[in-house]
Amino acid sequence: MISRPLLVILKVFNRFLHNWGLAIILLTILIKILFYPLTHKSYKSMKQMQELQPLINKLRQKYKNDREALNREMMQLYRARKINPFGGCLPMLLQIPVFFGLYRVLLYSVELRNSPFFLWITDLSAKDPLYITPILMGASMFLQQKMTPTTADPAQAKLMMFMPIIFTVMFLNFPSGLVIYWLMNNILSIGQQYYINKYLS
Repeated sequence: MISRPLLVILKVFNRFLHNWGLAIILLTILIKILFYPLTHKSYKSMKQMQELQPLINKLRQKYKNDREALNREMMQLYRARKINPFGGCLPMLLQIPVFFGLYRVLLYSVELRNSPFFLWITDLSAKDPLYITPILMGASMFLQQKMTPTTADPAQAKLMMFMPIIFTVMFLNFPSGLVIYWLMNNILSIGQQYYINKYLS
């Protein structure tokens, strides 16, 4: 359901660009534009959550032995401030079907078999032989994480610091076209986050 429309769009882009890798990058930009309102809203939601952090910490101290009361008080606080605590997760969840759709395209489409991108990437349906794109993807994820407002407690924040490493290891054997998609998505997210932090905070 998702793979077929993605392949059609990639074919259209490839007719003009004559490079499947550039077609994937253009597709990433298109998806980012389509998801921009949701992503923008999620960044604002995370910023609001960060501003609430001192109040949340006070509630955690006050109700540290009563988890039920803590959850109740936190939900009342979110309602009073009209904040959705899960608002920051929505764009990521919506992109997961696109990610798996593109994975199937790269894995099963004859058109992308042995399709080169540039330099060392000679097959977008195979893993990066030098592992450069997965490492860059992990680095971009780390930078994005540092720029994104967080409401996690210190223990959770430390755990989250390992996520770029975990994702880098996961992506080492993924098709290079998929890694390029995720890397480009991260780069665009970093640019968007920089804009929000600088001009809209």
